[in-house]
Amino acid sequence: MYKSNRNHQFSLSDFNQPVGLKMNPENRWVKKAATIPWADIEERYASLFPNNTGMPAKPLQTALGSLLIQKQYDYSDRELVEQIRENPYYQYFIGLPGYQDKAPFVPSLLVEFRKRLTDEIIMEINEMIAEYNTPNDPPPTGGNGDDASNGNHGNYGTLILDATCAPQQISFPQDVNLLNEGRENLESIIDDVCYEYNYYKPRMYRQNARKDYLNLAKCKKRSAKKIRKAIKKQLQYVRRDLGYIDYFLQQDGIELTERQLSRIQVIREVYQQQEYMYQNNTHSVPDRIVSISQPYIRPIVRGKAKAPVEFGAKLDMSIDETGFARLERLSFDAYNESDVLIYSIENYHKRTGHYPERVLVDQIYRNRSNRAYCKAHDIRISGPALGRPKQESLEMRKQAYADNTDRIEVERGFSLAKRCYGLGLIRTKLDTTTRSSIALSILAMNVEHLAKASFMLFVISIFSRYIWQKSLPENLKNNSWSQMASC
Repeated sequence: MYKSNRNHQFSLSDFNQPVGLKMNPENRWVKKAATIPWADIEERYASLFPNNTGMPAKPLQTALGSLLIQKQYDYSDRELVEQIRENPYYQYFIGLPGYQDKAPFVPSLLVEFRKRLTDEIIMEINEMIAEYNTPNDPPPTGGNGDDASNGNHGNYGTLILDATCAPQQISFPQDVNLLNEGRENLESIIDDVCYEYNYYKPRMYRQNARKDYLNLAKCKKRSAKKIRKAIKKQLQYVRRDLGYIDYFLQQDGIELTERQLSRIQVIREVYQQQEYMYQNNTHSVPDRIVSISQPYIRPIVRGKAKAPVEFGAKLDMSIDETGFARLERLSFDAYNESDVLIYSIENYHKRTGHYPERVLVDQIYRNRSNRAYCKAHDIRISGPALGRPKQESLEMRKQAYADNTDRIEVERGFSLAKRCYGLGLIRTKLDTTTRSSIALSILAMNVEHLAKASFMLFVISIFSRYIWQKSLPENLKNNSWSQMASC
């Protein structure tokens, strides 16, 4: 159940401040709270609770605000609750009516927040924040000379697009380690079944299997022959344990939990993949599982010098001329980035009502179909044309250089999101919460960008008032700021 009428945005004057503390209205968390339309987002959030019974859920501002604070400083769930309890600015940001020296919620609720706020909902919130902070000035006329009275303002604006990978916190997927982990999980399941249903434990040779694994794990120099021999032994142990599991499943009255059945299914797939690679003497297989606890993760070949292969989700992020970032595509499977360009341009057209004047992308996006699409919609795409190099004028070279330097903005966004907002290492365990965590990183970066932009506008206004005061006559220079503002 969700009560939407009990949550509203408090102003700083209405917030019950601690005795002896005067909160600064220019604090960054106060500014961040002002950039988010909490009331509008709450209507979308209330639709997630169709029932009117049960214990009321926490308000949207508490859930989303807490997750944004966690993304900002990479707190653990327990540490986040303690930080909110100690900081009045955090409590104001998450919508509490006043400062309180007690935890606003238990740390385990953060898992429910991440499950409830999916990546689709977070991206909708991202668009609502962008629309809320967009000025209502009429758009400028386009550079193509179209008639503005016909509703066609031409193409203007910039769309920057690029792809990256959000690495997951998993151990490096070695074949022997995966088989050993699967064997240990099967042995644990067999022990639980034998204990619960009073069966004798079958012979699993777990001590020998552990010894065979450590013989390779502690070996300093691993030859291909030793690795192949260790994989063969672990395959035999896993095959025997899967046979015991099949025998138990055929018996009447034995029921396994849903979690045990899903884990067994994952181990079966790992065994089939490892057996195929062992028999065919290869190291690749379609939809290869690299983590038993997180089977949705796939290897993403990036070709970087530091990490040629990364294990996590692949995503495309776009940045418009205002510096606002958006998540265009998110997938745990590898895909071709060039398929995202047309989709991103159409999304830009739906948001703004016009196509961008230029699109700044990497070389992989500039294929023939994407170039033909951009040419049909009068969009200038960065980079040289296909075919034989042409003689370029000085103006064209300057334009290419400007496009190349402006495209760095999306690389800066990736670096900022990975260094400061948790995109560099995702620690969630479920595929749904992983998607939410990635979307939250982009949302937190956008909220910080808007807060800094509002601060820069404040500095510019102060500077312009100072220049204005210098230009006034001598009889008006001694007036106060309020008197000058009223003139």
